[in-house]
Amino acid sequence: MNPIRSDLDADGVLTLTFDAPGAPVNTMTQAWNEAMHAAIERAASDAAVKGVILASAKKTFFAGAELKDVIKLTPADAPRMFDEIQATKKMFRRLQTCGKPVVALLTGSALGGGWELAFTAQHRIAIDDNTIKLGLPEVTLGLLPGAGGVTTMVRLLGLEKAFPYLMEGKTFSPKEAHALGLVHDLVDSAADMLPRARAWIAANPKAQHPWDVKGYRIPGGGPDSPKIAQMLAIAPAITLDKTRGMLPAPEAIMSCAVEGARVDFETALRIESRYLVGLMVGRHSKNLISLFFNQAAIRSGASRPKDVPKWKATRVGILGAGMMGSGIAWANANRGVACVLKDVSQEAADRGKSYSAKLLEKRIAQGRMDEKRAAATLGLITPTAADSDLKGCDLIIEAVFEKRDLKAQVTRATEPLLAPGGFFASNTSTLPISGLAQAAARPEKFIGLHFFSPVDKMALVEIIKGARTDAETLARAYDYVLQIGKTPIVVNDSRGFYTSRTFGTFVREGACMVEEGIPAAVIENAARAAGMPVGPLAVIDETSMSLSVHVMTQTRADLAAEGKTYVAQPGESLFERMVTEFKRPGRAAGGGFYDYPAGAKKTLWAGMKQFEKPGAAWNVDELMDRFLYRQAIETARCLEEGVLTTVHDGNIGSIFGIGFPAWTGGALQYIEFEGVARFVEKADALAQKYGERFAVPQSLRERAAKTAVAA
Repeated sequence: MNPIRSDLDADGVLTLTFDAPGAPVNTMTQAWNEAMHAAIERAASDAAVKGVILASAKKTFFAGAELKDVIKLTPADAPRMFDEIQATKKMFRRLQTCGKPVVALLTGSALGGGWELAFTAQHRIAIDDNTIKLGLPEVTLGLLPGAGGVTTMVRLLGLEKAFPYLMEGKTFSPKEAHALGLVHDLVDSAADMLPRARAWIAANPKAQHPWDVKGYRIPGGGPDSPKIAQMLAIAPAITLDKTRGMLPAPEAIMSCAVEGARVDFETALRIESRYLVGLMVGRHSKNLISLFFNQAAIRSGASRPKDVPKWKATRVGILGAGMMGSGIAWANANRGVACVLKDVSQEAADRGKSYSAKLLEKRIAQGRMDEKRAAATLGLITPTAADSDLKGCDLIIEAVFEKRDLKAQVTRATEPLLAPGGFFASNTSTLPISGLAQAAARPEKFIGLHFFSPVDKMALVEIIKGARTDAETLARAYDYVLQIGKTPIVVNDSRGFYTSRTFGTFVREGACMVEEGIPAAVIENAARAAGMPVGPLAVIDETSMSLSVHVMTQTRADLAAEGKTYVAQPGESLFERMVTEFKRPGRAAGGGFYDYPAGAKKTLWAGMKQFEKPGAAWNVDELMDRFLYRQAIETARCLEEGVLTTVHDGNIGSIFGIGFPAWTGGALQYIEFEGVARFVEKADALAQKYGERFAVPQSLRERAAKTAVAA
């Protein structure tokens, strides 16, 4: 079946409706390209055609290129890809310059290639609906908008205004696009579009794009104009600070935009194609496209039991109005879910609710929310000191301190208040769920929901399945996490689960480096250079060393109760010394590895000098490898042990839970990026030098051996 329907009316208006058979969205498949080429030739050469309308029969306008094809490309494919991209642009330019008016009807989102397709029209009409997203997010996939997107956006907005939309992938609503001049007309419904489009075609028989009009100049000036030249002098440094040299796409986009602004439109398109091909056949784009597919798998419920009906929470109870409980209350209210925030006193509960009030005040000040909606949102949170107010909740989440006996106490007190069919969750970050579930009357309805701090900013929720957690509870927990706008990953029960366990390897590796005598500043900068958001010493200060020491103490006690001996991990002793000997447990207590002077930036504690050893030698590249390899190895161990059951949960959890660099595509994808055989070889060298913590799991070693045989 033809993916494009062509209809010529009595007035000579040719409507091209994109409707890929059997597909949820329209994409640039080979069949579409052939059909579009034929349709454009008809529009350009048929004298009966007076104008063209581009429309879609799908919910979205157009979704762009097929990413599954991109991920398979190798450098050998570069010449072919350049020719194919140029052929697409030639087809688009044929429509742009055929001398007939073209209108695009944006009834739904147009992102990436879809937005570039809309640019073939001289006039764009969109429905005024904030759920519709427009723009060029290719940079988030390690690519650039290569079907004319860079060249066109620069010529419509100018270099300075175009950069955020190109280099950061910022999307915008139809109303925002209209304010920018990228959309020319807004309508209330799809029914209003065709009459407006036909009227515009009749009134503009000789329509041209701005850059095709004689005398056209780029808005704001070209690269050599004083204002733009000044901006371009510092832009590379700003970009490098953000990417740390790990993401080639933003730099390629900047170069492409500036070079293209110096030449004519056709030459700029060729420059754009060259840069795009370089990114398409490179390794970084494959990591980021894999990440995109991993996110799509989670949104589609890949780790959710399939035979359980979809579910929505109507009323959620939260035990503990501290930092985590307050954040969880906000996450619920912000998504329209009523919740009861319970603490030991009304004052403490009210204080927890005030956290959401402050966030709402900020949104009102930013113009992101009106006062009426803010009041309604805040009204969804009921603070209380009474257990009885939890009666009828279909989910209760305990977010009390990490003490097993305290968690057991609140579980026994409140679980009976659940609505029929309700379930109970613990927000613990380390304590095994199966053990906590022993305090529950219905352990099959007990699950872990590990939120990350600060909850209002962190997207991930780690769902921990206990030994007796049933499929219905797991499915409902998954649905709930999606309902409140978070990203769920599912793991099996284990001490530290996946994220806390792997996060621990990052901070302990930093502690090991301190004990080796390496200067703290070198350690922190090496972690950031590798792509981690902050250094290990800074992040353990934020999460609190006293909490880490408490977890160690609890783990020792738990293992002793089981007749087992706790084996200290390398680096842990430094945290205990910081808490007990130096009385510096972290930022919340006034200081840790860093000092936090009032009204000033944090600085490394002067006492860190005592750990430095004059003869200590280090190599920054090796330090970077240690940080990334240690986390990747632990993630691979979690997969082999069954703590993780899918690769996508491991990759998403590593990036959104522990800050593993996004450019890698995730901790498991990083192993593929390095090459399994090379990864194992380097890990063995690190293990020989630094110990068994760098030993790879057997499954990885077997894969490396198979790779070597195949080669």
